[in-house]
Amino acid sequence: MSDNTYHSSSRPAPGEPEIRQRRVRISLIWLVPIVAALVGLSMVLQNWLSAGPQITVSFLTAEGLEANKTQVKYKNVVIGRVTGITLSVDQTRVLATIELDQNTDAFVREDAQFWVVRPRIGASGVSGVDTLLSGSFIGADPGDATDTRREFIGLEAPPPVTFGVEGKQFILRTSDLGSLGIGSPVYYRRIPVGQVVSYALSEDGTGVSVQIFVNAPYDDFVTEDTRFWNASGVDVSLAADGFKVNTQSLSSILAGGIAFRAPAYSTDTEPAIEESEFALFNDMAQAMARDDGPARFVQMRFDQTLRGLNVDAPVEFLGVPIGRVVSVNLDYDEQRKSFPVVVGALIYPNRLGTANDKLLALIEGDDEERSAHLIRSLVENGLRAQARTGNLLTGQLYISLDFDSRAAEVVFDPHAQPLVIPTIPGSFDKLQEQLQAVVDKLSKVPFESMANNIDGSLSELRKTMEQVNNGVLPQLQRTLERSEQTLESANQAMADGSPQRQQVGDALEEAQRAMRSVRVLTDYLSRHPESLIRGRGNAEAPASFKGSATSRELNMEPQQ
Repeated sequence: MSDNTYHSSSRPAPGEPEIRQRRVRISLIWLVPIVAALVGLSMVLQNWLSAGPQITVSFLTAEGLEANKTQVKYKNVVIGRVTGITLSVDQTRVLATIELDQNTDAFVREDAQFWVVRPRIGASGVSGVDTLLSGSFIGADPGDATDTRREFIGLEAPPPVTFGVEGKQFILRTSDLGSLGIGSPVYYRRIPVGQVVSYALSEDGTGVSVQIFVNAPYDDFVTEDTRFWNASGVDVSLAADGFKVNTQSLSSILAGGIAFRAPAYSTDTEPAIEESEFALFNDMAQAMARDDGPARFVQMRFDQTLRGLNVDAPVEFLGVPIGRVVSVNLDYDEQRKSFPVVVGALIYPNRLGTANDKLLALIEGDDEERSAHLIRSLVENGLRAQARTGNLLTGQLYISLDFDSRAAEVVFDPHAQPLVIPTIPGSFDKLQEQLQAVVDKLSKVPFESMANNIDGSLSELRKTMEQVNNGVLPQLQRTLERSEQTLESANQAMADGSPQRQQVGDALEEAQRAMRSVRVLTDYLSRHPESLIRGRGNAEAPASFKGSATSRELNMEPQQ
């Protein structure tokens, strides 16, 4: 019964189709593409999850850049790659699409910087030499701003100061840039401690602002009283103490440089705050000088040529530099029909030191009035301006303020603007006038007639010399020969044993006896002067006479 029931239920009813269930069988060959798809999907998912931000950097040129090859590095670590290079819409720049790695959010901040690293030779030295073998790459510098961006303008040169370098930036004000440039070194006691970061014209266009960066810990040596000066080139000076050559380094000669130091008399040791402003002086001597105080503009009129007087020429008072020349212009005098030279100068009274304080103490009024009356009193005592030669080799001039007791009196207006200091001719001009006077006197001398007279005298002298040579000298020669013969004859006559020599000897002996007799007589008469009147008498001859004179010699009769 059970069997019939089973068969009746499992069999299909008459007229119904039989439904059979099929088993699904999967072949092993399909596992390979399934696994590959899963691996690819996981790699795509991993790349999507590990991909960093995408940015666009524009450059002037695509030199050294290649899509899918050029790398982006920070501190020589790869942080991205260039994926595409296109031109901008206006065709003026090149747009490089860069895909950064993950965790590079600092490189999409607003102040991030990008540049192409190539071999360069600049003021700071040689850089990018390693790219000669590996090829160019894009250097990156992160920022610390809070805002982010996706489009950047690339730098054409590496930044002087990169992210993370400790130090301070300062601003220097100067009249012109000179030989300075970005990357020019900054020295402290001849040690390079920083560099020039940037420069720009001032807003009014009358000067230049130079931004420098001083590395730590040297930035602490920059105080409020620190002085900066241009250390470019070579400073050559020739003074009484000899020839001097001063320079910071070879690089400062080629690329310029800036040096700084606080004066020795400064007591300020507090470091200056960042972005402080300082003046940039032309040289060290000017930078280390004490504060000159307010300047006073004066004018001087010279009725002479001033070739060699340049702007910035010194103005000295009794040998002490108290100012400089700021202008040299020509004027026209209608009365004299001449062209005087008007020299403008800035003088600093504070450079006179205690002398200025003592003189101003004698005058009442404000500073400007006292300064004007002080100059008037000096002019009344003979103060005059004079252009003098400062260098005989180059002919450069300078203005000297000195007292001249022989200077003529002038009318000085202390209320004039500007003050006009009277002048006198320069020493060199006086020398020229004296030389011209000497030349004028020499031109009046009758050199031609004098030359004719001298020529005639020389002709007469020539004739006289010819007569002497032809007539007098031969006769004189013959006379000398005869004199020589006479002397030879005399020498032969006076030879030893000759009669002439014997006669001369006898004559000399007779003369000697005569002289002895005269001496005896003189001695006797000095003791017996009365014998001249009475005669000698019977008195015996003195003992000194005995044996030395004959009786005939002593028998003297008195004269009748």
